[in-house]
Order: sequence, then structure tokens, then C-alpha cells
Amino acid sequence: MKVILQAFFCSIIIHIIYIVGMMLVSYIKTRNYKPDIASALDRAETLQSEVAFGKVNSPILYLYTFIGVTVICGIIIFSYNAII
Repeated sequence: MKVILQAFFCSIIIHIIYIVGMMLVSYIKTRNYKPDIASALDRAETLQSEVAFGKVNSPILYLYTFIGVTVICGIIIFSYNAII
């Protein structure tokens, strides 16, 4: 039971680091973006009036990745405990 809880918390930590990292990378890219409007106007027929940032994944995908990472962490923790 201890290995399962450790794997669960390890999976939570990995997912939090991933989500925060993706948000940080997106923030830095957005902050450093410098559009070239002059050349865009010359070669564009019509410009879009709407902008969308990011993408949306199904919540089921996060459930699958959470379970998968938990299993992988559990195997690693169990193997480490068996070796030591």
C-alpha cells in the first residue's frame, strides 16, 4: 500500500511540473513574440479577426496519463526497494 501511495504522489508531482512548465513556456513565447505586421499586410488577402491560444485535450487523456505514470512510478519504486 505504501508503494501505491508513493507512486500516486509521484504521478501528481510529475503532472503538476508538466502543467506549470507548459504554462511557463507559453507565457515566455507570448511575451517575446514580435509580429511583423508590415509584411503580413502585404502578403495577406484577409486577416483573421480572432486569435486562439493553446489547445484542448480530452480530460480522459489526462486520466490515462495519470494512471500510466502512476504504474511506471510504482514499478520504479518497487524495483528500487527490491534492489536495496
